[in-house]
Amino acid sequence: MNSRERMEIAMRLGIPDRVPVMCQLALGHYFLHSGLDAIEIWHDSQAFAEALIRLQQRYGFDGLLINLPGRDPDWRRFVGGVERRGDERIITWKNGWYTAAPDDDNPHVYQADGTRYFPMFDEIDPDTLFYIEPHDLSGITHPYAWGFDGGPAEPGPGFFPPWHYDTIREVVRRVGKEVSVHGEIFSPFTQFMELLDYTTGLMALMDDEAKVKACLDRLADGAIELGRGQARAGAHAVLISSAFAGAGLISRDHYSTLVLPYERKVIDGIHAECDVPIYTHTCGAIGDRLDLMAATHTQGVDTLDPPPLGTVELSDAVRQTKGKMFIKGNLDPVNTVLFGTPEDVRAAARERLRIAAPGGGYILSTACSVSPAAPPANIMALREAVESWGRYDGALG
Repeated sequence: MNSRERMEIAMRLGIPDRVPVMCQLALGHYFLHSGLDAIEIWHDSQAFAEALIRLQQRYGFDGLLINLPGRDPDWRRFVGGVERRGDERIITWKNGWYTAAPDDDNPHVYQADGTRYFPMFDEIDPDTLFYIEPHDLSGITHPYAWGFDGGPAEPGPGFFPPWHYDTIREVVRRVGKEVSVHGEIFSPFTQFMELLDYTTGLMALMDDEAKVKACLDRLADGAIELGRGQARAGAHAVLISSAFAGAGLISRDHYSTLVLPYERKVIDGIHAECDVPIYTHTCGAIGDRLDLMAATHTQGVDTLDPPPLGTVELSDAVRQTKGKMFIKGNLDPVNTVLFGTPEDVRAAARERLRIAAPGGGYILSTACSVSPAAPPANIMALREAVESWGRYDGALG
């Protein structure tokens, strides 16, 4: 059984030969550990594809997550210059804007006056919205436009440029027969928060909830189109990134009205055309809303942050989800993987396998992303753990 088959069976709630292992790596981890230039990884489809494959192979993961969009292959024509300033580099664009690119973290785009652009809520017409991609070359724009030289993108099937799917196509071409390749889309709620920035976005929930809901409905349409496009490009599964829908930011009531119906619309909309597993990434305190997450029709839940990072006790999550959704995660990426030892990681992994692996439907992973500075030896210990204790042939746990 190869990695792709193993992941597919686990995501469909079956029992593979062993528990799969697959972690989401922080983009800074690729910058520090892939041996490729960070600016190239962030801005170039081929470079990011190479970084993804190198670390998937190094860590023995059964799948990989493509968590950046494909890039305009001619992006370099916009570059005015690059200079080093301390622990980051500054890319000056020919229009006067610039990008601050740290060595170990996500770049951010600034206007010529040194500010990051976010529209005000009263400037937004919901009918003009379709999808918000915060990691585009030019960052957030409104009305939304790709890069630096195009006009506003027209909502609808032609919204996403053909190169948007280039990284997925390249990774699938190179390793897709053997490895599970996952695309990522942002949930409508996350898109809305990225568009306005989080303080303004949360204030909007109180100022005009009806308008917020109209925005979310339109942003769901774009997420459906993107998810379908990723599946058509060859992705074997689609992750909905809904990072800020936990109890640390919004209540169960707000989740029920501002997240659940729109994520369900996205999932049902993708599944109307594409039979790929769809699962949801939500960070932090979600122990009180696993039932609501299941009501979105998601097929799996990612992260399951344990205390003290979150509120998920793995045994409780297994009890609530077994036979309904697959689960992925729960291993502390900070206190265990970043600050621990390989022995600590193996012990924590063995305990999670003991609790969650029986009956299938579990993927071993860190809860949230692997830190940029996490020691590679600690990450490789996860594969060692599933080989030792994650097999369904009598050695399980």
